[in-house]
Amino acid sequence: MQDFRKLQVWEKAHRLTLKVYRATEQFPSHELYGLRSQLRRATASIPTNIAEGCGRSSSADFARFLQIAVGSASEAEYQILLAFDLGYLPQGIHDDLTKGVQEAKRMLTALINRARRDDDKN
Repeated sequence: MQDFRKLQVWEKAHRLTLKVYRATEQFPSHELYGLRSQLRRATASIPTNIAEGCGRSSSADFARFLQIAVGSASEAEYQILLAFDLGYLPQGIHDDLTKGVQEAKRMLTALINRARRDDDKN
């Protein structure tokens, strides 16, 4: 078991979630329970799954939760694109959020590989 707050990928995902919450404040009111809610949930799921995985006792369980976080990141990446295409996000915010989610995915993949190597050693 490890402290999720000490992982750079968790910090990155947490900051991304905060940015998404701020960026979606201005979405149209009819998206309150639609894309706005979905994007927030998908993004918040990334650091949530990292934190939950840190509470598990094996590297295999940790890697499984990290893989779920990657899936949530991919979901959020699409929803960011959809929000941009619908005109809800300006180019600069879209680019910043997309860059952040892609970086989190790369970091998660590296951590998954490390966790699986650790599991193979045991």
